[in-house]
Amino acid sequence: MLLGQIKLIFLTLIGGGTIILDQITKLLIQNAFRLHESVVVIQDFFSLTYIRNPGAAFGLFADQSAGFRSIFFLVVSIVALSILLYFLAQTPKEDKSSLVAISLLFGGAIGNLIDRVRMGEVVDFLDFYVGQFHWPAFNVADSAITIGISLLMFNLFWLKKEIPTANLRGCE
Repeated sequence: MLLGQIKLIFLTLIGGGTIILDQITKLLIQNAFRLHESVVVIQDFFSLTYIRNPGAAFGLFADQSAGFRSIFFLVVSIVALSILLYFLAQTPKEDKSSLVAISLLFGGAIGNLIDRVRMGEVVDFLDFYVGQFHWPAFNVADSAITIGISLLMFNLFWLKKEIPTANLRGCE
């Protein structure tokens, strides 16, 4: 088996759970709100705002044609998902935090890919701001991707992992 059972459990529970939560929250927003409708949850800080993003993060490529975006995002998603599966296969089953991170990335990528295939754009609704300064709206899939990347970076740059060294006797 290419992926061990532990890795498949992580991918199924965390990645699958991310996809399900992402799609359910998007469906709830689409059914409860009109496009561009906003409801303040915490004054001057957080609203639920139903928008659709035809581009990538922060609206990148939103001005490109729908045909270009469809092909571009499909190819990028397939490549990214393939790389994630490769990293998952290479990650030791004992490295739980990396398995969680990769599973979050995988689930987030699939969640947004489902929107792009279904509608040609992604549903966003989490709208954080301070006064007039807005962070771009995002969704559960985007959150999972951000957390997954942050966790991988933390593992890579801040956790000290013992690196095996060659026996240097006789080289003194």
